[in-house]
Amino acid sequence: MKAEERWQARFRAPRVTLPTWARQAPHRAVYRGNASGSWEIYAWDRSNGQTRQVTDRPRGTRYGAIDPTGQWIWWFGDVHGDTDGDGHDRGHDEGQGVWSRQPFLGGPDVPLAMPPGHPCGLALASDGAAAVGRSSRDGFEILLARPGNEPVTVYRHDEYAAVADMSLDGSLIAVNHSEHGDVLHPAVRVIRANGSTVAELNDGPGRGVTGARFAPVPGDRRLLVLHERRGRREPLVWDPVTGEQREIWLRVRGEISADWYDDGRALLIIHNQRGRTELLRYDLAGGGLTPIESPHGVIEAAAPRPDGTVEYAWSSASHPPVVKSSSGHVVFSPGRTPPPSVPLEDIDVEGPGGRIHALVSRPERMSAPYPTVFLLRSGLAGLAGFRGGPGGQDDDSFQPQVAAWVDSGFAVIRVNHRGSAGYGSAWRDALRGDVGHIELADVAAVRDWAVERGIADPDRLVLAGTAWGGYLTLLALGTQPKSWAAGIAAVPIADHAAAYEDEAECLRAAHRALLGGSPAEVPERYAAASPITYADMVEAPLLILTGANGPRCPARQVEHYVRALTDHGREASVYRYDAGPGTPTVEERVHRMAASIDFAVRAIGGV
Repeated sequence: MKAEERWQARFRAPRVTLPTWARQAPHRAVYRGNASGSWEIYAWDRSNGQTRQVTDRPRGTRYGAIDPTGQWIWWFGDVHGDTDGDGHDRGHDEGQGVWSRQPFLGGPDVPLAMPPGHPCGLALASDGAAAVGRSSRDGFEILLARPGNEPVTVYRHDEYAAVADMSLDGSLIAVNHSEHGDVLHPAVRVIRANGSTVAELNDGPGRGVTGARFAPVPGDRRLLVLHERRGRREPLVWDPVTGEQREIWLRVRGEISADWYDDGRALLIIHNQRGRTELLRYDLAGGGLTPIESPHGVIEAAAPRPDGTVEYAWSSASHPPVVKSSSGHVVFSPGRTPPPSVPLEDIDVEGPGGRIHALVSRPERMSAPYPTVFLLRSGLAGLAGFRGGPGGQDDDSFQPQVAAWVDSGFAVIRVNHRGSAGYGSAWRDALRGDVGHIELADVAAVRDWAVERGIADPDRLVLAGTAWGGYLTLLALGTQPKSWAAGIAAVPIADHAAAYEDEAECLRAAHRALLGGSPAEVPERYAAASPITYADMVEAPLLILTGANGPRCPARQVEHYVRALTDHGREASVYRYDAGPGTPTVEERVHRMAASIDFAVRAIGGV
């Protein structure tokens, strides 16, 4: 198989997420898959193996869920998502929509009777109740919808808020909010169905407390919470009625998240260290910690089954994704397996703010120094409705875009710079107030290291990224113009102030958290962090891939940047495509990847 055929086969191979099952009907499950060419919601009856595609929308469907009884499948549909788009930039209205539900066995969709908004979490109870988070220019609100009744607002605030979970019996709702701090350091409040407050956990400025899940047992009011009291994310179990807290102390390095076992007597611990994941079982009665065997690599999601086994979605840089069980067998296969890729090499570089962990993928059958792509990640999706921020982590998971660059003869280096998750709270929060420049200082340190070690060819260095990574690419070309031979920026932020005007309210909250206020309050910070400020310094060839209706990185501010380049005698190649709130289709990703590789090869004079 030729290199181009191989990397395209990885994009086109069908993929699925970890199936989520109904708590009281575990044979019924839903998952997201892209077998149709876009990411859609599917139903899976585990008792007979039958699957059914639930949604079918031109731009795909990002969010789906199943209620605890297994009777209903819920999915979020944006109000513009059922058309192909008209090419106009709708600003923050793009991506607004409502939740609908459909019977598990099929039938008509029943939309929730509420105004359209951006999704900020969904939680479902066994009595049919739904707690729905939404945002709009009017702020953030949580609504409670019961069967046969109109949704009622139980929480409202101007600052960020999202539904964390609802108790199985529907009596308690956990809300993550930023009334006292910011979207990156929330507090958690538990309220009753009438909106009255039961209790709140707030650890103060700079320390986030995030509600995760109520115990999956009827009548059990314990809430699993993630806190940062010791400089990293760790779990505790909280009873909001009595106020009792039990911190889970674990003698492992790295960061920790957790989930409940089905009987509420143990926790599944998901331990992340240096871009790899392991699973452990923590017994609440005796405090015993038991490792769960899993392959070396990254577990994207994991959940315990009622029989005590654990199912998880796993991959590594060299091994394509698979859904497995702790019992050893493959749980679910979406179809044909894509070609494997090369394994990763870990490197550690001393940087201006401390030791930087980075990942290197080298092309086979070639000798160093290599033409090298510094691939900057798109950001995180850890907040409901908030995507494209600086957090997240580059890891050892299977990435078709990384493999595509490697197959095309490039080494790929990914940097877990300051602002990344997985290395403690201080590392994640270090960039606040100097957004963009701190991350790029770390990228520069790794770049210099790779050149000095003879890995990267200094005359053939390409910088590329999507969303937040695209933003950093534009900023680097303007602030480090002599360092890069070419840049490729997909759906980037080019002007923070202009983006703030057009983006959704949840993204505005993230901007305020990162830059310390709105553009009106701290205009100098928005200007200092914006690539458009440095447009006159750009020297390297630049490709910008931009969507007509993208809600995360509005197109208007990208057009401002392109005009600024022209005004200074610079220019950029612009690849335009229709975009919307869903995940790009498979073929759209293939076309964008092909355009990026072709541009990079021409810019550096061949591989």
